Amino acid sequence: MYKKGIYKIVENNPLTSDVWRMVLEGETRWIVRPGQFVNIELDGLYLRRPISICDWSDNTITIIYKVVGRGTEQMSRMTDGQTLDVLTGLGNGFNVDASGNHSLLVGGGVGVPPLYRLAKELLQKGGKVSVVLGFNTAKELFYVDEFKALGADVYVSTADGSVGVKGFVTDAIREANLDFDYFYSCGPLPMLKALCDCTDVKGELSFEERMGCGFGACMGCSCKTLTGNKRICKEGPVMRREEIIW
Repeated sequence: MYKKGIYKIVENNPLTSDVWRMVLEGETRWIVRPGQFVNIELDGLYLRRPISICDWSDNTITIIYKVVGRGTEQMSRMTDGQTLDVLTGLGNGFNVDASGNHSLLVGGGVGVPPLYRLAKELLQKGGKVSVVLGFNTAKELFYVDEFKALGADVYVSTADGSVGVKGFVTDAIREANLDFDYFYSCGPLPMLKALCDCTDVKGELSFEERMGCGFGACMGCSCKTLTGNKRICKEGPVMRREEIIW
């Protein structure tokens, strides 16, 4: 169930040249799983902006966003004390109970943030957690130290080889020779497909998609599955890898 509310900005700072972290103060009881998202209304723009939830507490929500257009550029200019109209508790998140003894979390670019809360909950539950983070270059890295501070084993790949393994997340997984029994992933579609192609292990995928409404009314963000079309914003953004038709 989603809920609309007014949230106050208590932090809005850059992590890299174009990636920002914003902390919002307000109601969080509608957020029940890592991998859910918020939908933010911005002045002068018709559609809300969907942003994945990185973490939350009893009264704050942390989001991380990349400045790529008018909406996120407007967000980057906002200051502490300003308020936002936000739909929260949206989407179907990751199933922490599905994990095994060794969970692999794979994030690419702005697909990294929702994996942070997931890693936190998996580690609290017990078991080993390995995290593979993929970026284009060293200048784009963020939250690597934060994942390490949780107690996860962290591996990094960069397309240009400036940090970690040169190549993609699949190259880092192969080089580390990780023996995992369940995986969770969020990132661009080619990365998700490549990950599924390189392993037969069961897992969950969080899809990035442009959304019209954010709660399943417009059918604008559907994808094909074995049981018919499903809405990324409603039945997703997290889906089991076994149900996806590529």
